Amino acid sequence: MKVLFTGIQPTGDIHLGNYFGAIANWVRLQHEYFSYISVVDLHAVTIPYEPSEMPARVIDLAITLYACGIDLEKTRLFVQSEVPGHADLTWVFNTITPLGELERMTQFKDKRDQFRASVNVGLLDYPVLQAADILIYKGEVVPVGEDQVQHVEFTREVARHFNARFGPTFPECQALLTKTPRVLGLDGDAKMSKSRGNSIGVLETPEQIWAKVAPAKTDPERVRRTDPGTPEKCTIWSYHQLVTKEPELSEIHTGCTTAGIGCIDCKKRFHANLMKVLDPIRERHATLTGTGRKMVEERLEANAAACRAVASGTILEVKEKMGLKKVWKTQS
Repeated sequence: MKVLFTGIQPTGDIHLGNYFGAIANWVRLQHEYFSYISVVDLHAVTIPYEPSEMPARVIDLAITLYACGIDLEKTRLFVQSEVPGHADLTWVFNTITPLGELERMTQFKDKRDQFRASVNVGLLDYPVLQAADILIYKGEVVPVGEDQVQHVEFTREVARHFNARFGPTFPECQALLTKTPRVLGLDGDAKMSKSRGNSIGVLETPEQIWAKVAPAKTDPERVRRTDPGTPEKCTIWSYHQLVTKEPELSEIHTGCTTAGIGCIDCKKRFHANLMKVLDPIRERHATLTGTGRKMVEERLEANAAACRAVASGTILEVKEKMGLKKVWKTQS
């Protein structure tokens, strides 16, 4: 079974863009690959954050991932900073990575512009840590959206550089594009993002979600109830494609184009279908936050220990090939 690696930052509540754009895909893929999913807290500290909030954000994210369907037994979900090998391998990769390749990364340019007052080396070196995340487990498959393909190709380049210099060691991983690479925000103008205020949280109540959906942007040319619409111009239609099944999906499309249903009716049907997806997630989350919390914490600890064992093997192999002493201690 091939090895899959992916990671997610503990930077806030999970929204529909995270769920349909990534997590739902991970839930499917965990039955096809040996999956590592990392809560990448080392990546999260490259931008300003409140240290006192980080522990809660990490455990809350893990609980939400399990509530969304990540399997406690099948998938190795762990916290990145609890496996020191990630940082060790990052330094090794730094020594073989041309500076120009990092400066050309699109994400660095975006972050540099967004955080001009606090640009740090971590932002520049982010792709190298990401490569170490993947390659320390000899990852072969990386599920990503379109905006992350450049990072997977960078990881492949790092593997090539190391293999060429020190001998065959790392696989050249493949990007696995998600079926839903981009989920629009409620404004219909940009990708769903909590920072933009255009998101729907997976754990929000039905009432909170309806309060956001009711005024959401639809086809701008459909002014009156009797005007026929163009679903492809409507944000709500793009959401229906995520949660509404046939034949209802076709019925809604026809109803919109013939003015057989109004926008509010369309939104109500979307809301009802979305609740069929989110209600079970909220229920599982409530259980795991309460009586199941200790079980989640124990599972994360066990997974981190298993990851440290794998990481140790990779680090020792790397050191030997580099002519360094074959010793690696995680504790004194």
